[in-house]
Amino acid sequence: MKIAVVAANGKVSQLVIEEALKRGHEVVAFSRSQNRSKAENFVQKDILAMTKEDLTGFDAVVDGFGASTPETLPLHTRTSQHLADLLSGSKTRLIIVGGAGSLYMTAEHDVQLWQTPDFPEVFRPIAEAQADELAELRKRHDVNWTFISPAADFQADAPATGSYLLGGEEFFLNDQGESVISYADYARALVDILESDDHIQERISLVRK
Repeated sequence: MKIAVVAANGKVSQLVIEEALKRGHEVVAFSRSQNRSKAENFVQKDILAMTKEDLTGFDAVVDGFGASTPETLPLHTRTSQHLADLLSGSKTRLIIVGGAGSLYMTAEHDVQLWQTPDFPEVFRPIAEAQADELAELRKRHDVNWTFISPAADFQADAPATGSYLLGGEEFFLNDQGESVISYADYARALVDILESDDHIQERISLVRK
């Protein structure tokens, strides 16, 4: 497959690139700063400056964008919508590295994790921003998007276990009663998902097995 990874210098993006290259895929990395990934094919460009031509011919586009300051949080929605506009009407998949905060806590889907009293206050703004991003993606029926939420405890430096559990819209725990996954296992799962034809226009979630 030919895969574009946008915001390629992020930790998750770099691991996705490594995993995809290990499997023999062709990867082109896009970032507004100099390349820090292992991708040999690199384009230095801001997401919002990218054009339809930049993404022509790809089987999948992975959006690893992340922001945390109040003035940049709306860029979660703005950047993913820009990518969706560029891919509109094409067969190219758009895979979004999402957050856990938008996972539902009830079968009725009326409460999200970020809205619960015990959710850490420091993470509430970014969780709400990514929940808004997902809400806007749900309106898109012209793009083959997939939004992948990690577990609540998303561990940057934890080792890969090589296994994971796949869930849907609702928050869930593994057999040890944990909602945890490493960046490395998330990256592996993401590449598994983009290699498949499954979960088009769906939000899915992951925890460590």
